[in-house]
Amino acid sequence: MKVAMYYNNRDVRIEELPKPKIGAGELLVKVIASGICGSDCLEWYRVKKAPLVLGHEIAGEIAEVGKDVDKYKVGDRVFVSHHVPCNTCRYCLSGNHTVCETLHTTNFSPGGFSEYIRVPQINVDRGVFLLPKELSFEEATFIEPLACCLRGQRMINLQPGQTLLILGAGISGLLHLLAARSQGVSRIVVTDINEYRLKLAKELGATSAIDARNDLVECLKQANDNRLADVVMVATGADSAFKQALKCVDRAGTILFFATTTPDVTIPIPVNEFWRQSIKIMHSYGAAPLDLAMAIDMLRAKLIPVSKLITHRLAIADAALGFKLVAEAKECIKVILKPHIN
Repeated sequence: MKVAMYYNNRDVRIEELPKPKIGAGELLVKVIASGICGSDCLEWYRVKKAPLVLGHEIAGEIAEVGKDVDKYKVGDRVFVSHHVPCNTCRYCLSGNHTVCETLHTTNFSPGGFSEYIRVPQINVDRGVFLLPKELSFEEATFIEPLACCLRGQRMINLQPGQTLLILGAGISGLLHLLAARSQGVSRIVVTDINEYRLKLAKELGATSAIDARNDLVECLKQANDNRLADVVMVATGADSAFKQALKCVDRAGTILFFATTTPDVTIPIPVNEFWRQSIKIMHSYGAAPLDLAMAIDMLRAKLIPVSKLITHRLAIADAALGFKLVAEAKECIKVILKPHIN
């Protein structure tokens, strides 16, 4: 079968691997659509593991069912979670599934940028979700990234009536925008340095869309009745955004570091000032099973118009172009690879 083998962001090769063979309790899934995530292009993280087949935002059809699998059948339309928690450790039992050791060591193989994947027994047990008939394969590639956003918003208890500032209008920032709007948050300010993305943010319902190179504090106050933001979400890995977040949060506000920096970056925190003003800094990584279920329900109900975010649909033969588009981050939001089209 054909796979897109990642060496670096500028070197993605179409190679042949044997179609996976499955064992008892496992599934073989034919990948119909697979989204390229911004994290797939985090070169500092990916290159040290290369060459490898990436891709974790997948939707497909079950092609083979292993012995003792009775919950699924050939032909079922599914989303498959690449990481699954144990659900029994102290972290899972306290609701912190994304720091579970099992979650960090489970995956399907070889990766979603391939024609077929083998789903291990543990993923079959707790990481396979049947797709509602209302959900297309393309829409289903948003289940995982949307679930990550929902988890972040759930952790900070985002509420209607709050002012939300989103730093970064890539796929994560725009999904946060759409998810927040669907839950009644009406005042949402989005920043970026890309005019195309800022225009799209306005079209998707942002109250204001600001060029991040401006005096952000002043622009935010102008857009928000001379106040800073109740909640600031950092949805870009740009170091400058993390520093801006510290200056843009109002008293008793919350900063959510949804994105990450490179490992060598440290950000000075004004501890005394934040202590006096009751400002919280939080982080969010990944999605828990509850978030995935919520994402499916919201997509099924058409609460999140994710189709508006798809800018490119490519055959797997064009995977290198897909990575180039995502890495360059110009007039591109979501790139979907479709392994079984020419």
